[in-house]
Formats: sequence, C-alpha cells, structure tokens
Amino acid sequence: MLSRASELAVDYLEGLPGRRVDAITGYAEVIDALGGPLPETGTDAGEVVERLARVCGPATIASAGPRYFGLVVGGALPAALAADWLVSTWDQTAYSRMSSPAGAAVDAVAERWVLAALSLPASAAVGFTTGATAGNAVGLLTARHALLSRQGWDVDADGLADAPRLRVLVGEEVHPSVLQVVRMIGFGSRKVERVPVDDQGAMRADALADVLDADPTPAIVCAQVGNVNTGACDPVGEIVAATHAHGGWVHVDGAFGLWARASARRSGLVAGVETADSWSTDAHKWLNVPYDCGLAIVSDPAATRAALGANTAYLPTVADREPGMLVPEMSRRARAVPVYAALASLGRVGVEALVDRCCDHARRLADAMRAEDGFRVRNDVVLNQVLLHADDDDTTWRVAELVRLSGEGWVAGTHWRGQAAVRVSFSNWSTTEDDVDRLVGALRDARERARRTPR
Repeated sequence: MLSRASELAVDYLEGLPGRRVDAITGYAEVIDALGGPLPETGTDAGEVVERLARVCGPATIASAGPRYFGLVVGGALPAALAADWLVSTWDQTAYSRMSSPAGAAVDAVAERWVLAALSLPASAAVGFTTGATAGNAVGLLTARHALLSRQGWDVDADGLADAPRLRVLVGEEVHPSVLQVVRMIGFGSRKVERVPVDDQGAMRADALADVLDADPTPAIVCAQVGNVNTGACDPVGEIVAATHAHGGWVHVDGAFGLWARASARRSGLVAGVETADSWSTDAHKWLNVPYDCGLAIVSDPAATRAALGANTAYLPTVADREPGMLVPEMSRRARAVPVYAALASLGRVGVEALVDRCCDHARRLADAMRAEDGFRVRNDVVLNQVLLHADDDDTTWRVAELVRLSGEGWVAGTHWRGQAAVRVSFSNWSTTEDDVDRLVGALRDARERARRTPR
C-alpha cells in the first residue's frame, strides 16, 4: 500500500507542470464521491488510498507546481518532500530529547542553519511552528512577558487584568495575522495604534518616532518586511533604534520578506533587521518545504522559555534547548526535518539563487506587462510581488478570474490604494522564465476576453 501511495504521489508530481492550475473538479464532487454514512465495517486500506488519489487529486489546486502565482505559496523541494514523508513515517512527538532524540537533534541543527541562512544572531532561538501566524504569537507573547517583567509584573502568575499598560504599534499595512495574534494574547484590536506608511505600504520611521515620543509607555512595535501586496519592507534598522530608545520591543513579521536576507542583491531592503528582538517567517513559502512549517525566532532564548515553557513529571525538559519550550504546541511533528533537508540540498548559495530567481521572475513579468496595452504595474517591484491593473477595476477583477479559469495560471485579485489589482507572487523553486512568459500570454488573452465579454 505504501509503495502504491508513493507511485500515486510521483504520478501527481510529474503531472504538475502540464496540468491546469485551477482545480479540475470541485468541492461538491468530492463530497458526493467520499461522503455518505460512516462505514459499519472497514474498507481495505489500499482501496482507501486509491479512492483518495482518484477523487481528491483532480480537486486540488496545483499550488505545488510552477504556474501558481496566487498566494505567496512555495512548492516543495524534492529533498524536503521526501524528508517530510519520513517525518510522517517516524511519527515522532518532537517535543524534547526524551520524547524524540532524533527530532530534538535535527531541530537544533536546523536552528543553527536557519540563523546562518538569514544572517541573524547565532545566539537566537528558533522554534518550528505551524506557520508565521504562530510565529507572530511566539514573538508577541515573548515581548509581552519581557516588557511586563521589566516593570516588575509576573504575567504568568497574575494575568493581564491589573497589569501595567503596554502599547502595541503597527503600520497601517499590518498583516491581519498580527492583529489576530494581538487579540489572542489579550491586548484587543481597538488598543492597537497604527503608524502611517509610505506609498508602497512601508512604515514611516519618522512617523513612528513621533508616536513613540507622544507617550512614554513601553511599546511592542510590529514591523513588516515583505508587504503582502507590494513586497515593500519597513526600515527596520531605524524602527529598532527608535523603539529601543523608548524601552520597547520590535517584532518583525517577515512571512516571506525575511528571506531577502539570504540574497546579497536584496539584503539592503531589510538592512538592520538583525537588530530586532524577534522575527517570524515561513519555511513553506520561500524555502519551499511542504506545509506546514513556520519559524519563530527570538533574540533572547531565555525570554522565550520564560514566556512559553512548560514542564510535566511524565515529560520533563532538562536541557537548555528543548524544541517544545520554544513553541506553543506540546504535541508536534518533527517540522525541522524538512527544513534541514531543504537547507542541506540547497546550501547557502542555493537559497540565495532561489530568492534571486523568484525576484528576477517578478521583474521579468513587470517589464513585459508595462509593454502590454491596457496594463499598468502598480507597485515598485523590489521583491517577488507584482501588482497589475488592467483598463479599469471591473476588467482587472475579470482578468484574474479568467486566468484562473483558463488553467494557464493561478493569480489573485486584491485591492490596493482604492483600486482593484491582480496580485502575482513568485516563490516556487520550479518556476522558469518560460512559465513567466506563459503567464504574460494568459494575462493578455484574459484582458482581450474581458474586453469582448464584459460582465
């Protein structure tokens, strides 16, 4: 059965480059095929696997393939995917050295390699989470614990009800996942203060300085590298200097943009980011490991352990570095293994080449679309994001829809500065220049169809 599952998986992967990118069948068809009452007796395991492959495969979006450009979604590097199969086979509870010596050891090695790849302080701690949202939670929980501790308040023992006030400052283009975490950890979205941004969505350091000067209360400042629409990066170095001067903490939401650190050509976009207090990014975006894997990075490991650490008689944590002390989940798979495999297979040079290649694809698309009748590039293309406007808002939305329906590519519609836009993201290791040129043709054809057949 496992051999057959492997054959089915290889068949699926080999078909990705040529298949339509949008789903071939839909939700209702899967429900009809797989639904019904729970069987009274078991079904042969091989038959179950065959049925899942036959029914669900056509209902997937080919987001692992080279022509998916909708969300910032990476594919899965071969080494990372194969390693992930091993992770499921081993089925470890990778909480501690006691629960999984292998899981804890690979976690520790991958931590060092991640910090080296991102040129972040070697003394920092890296926790392997479900994604950047959980990474943001780790950073903000640690910030809350540290800033309140400095004021003599034990939030673990006494909670937030009578705690000293903390400020939470974000840019006007903050990602919703940060606000979600702010609510989860008890600050409340109405208490969040928004700082003005520039025309590309990057926080203005001068505006932040004014906001900090207006109130001496310690602040958690949430910076962003990699605006989800434009790719713009906040001036983190200046943000850190201003925030630390006021006794605050800087957390960087860098779901994909933090990987600009790996590129000599793009690292200037995130200058000074290494001086922040915590960072969050995704491995399942630009590092191209399978879902799900995020990275929660904190400059002071002791602060993270103090904020998140737990211990039990039956599952003790006796070492300074235990994987489960750096993340919210106790029951957790060995997510660091695919990260190790990706970094081992690429090396530092390969990671840099992957980032640069995706950014070059974005610039290639932008250059081509500027020459196309009716299209306008809405953003400064600095990373892997391109925003396009076609004729008018209605046509723009229609173009995104028609590209998806064509099966030639998968792009998303969005709003930017009061106008509709087609958002194109490049983050897959297997995308080629031919795939970019194919997308240009699909966008052109979609615009012509939208002009001929408006809604």
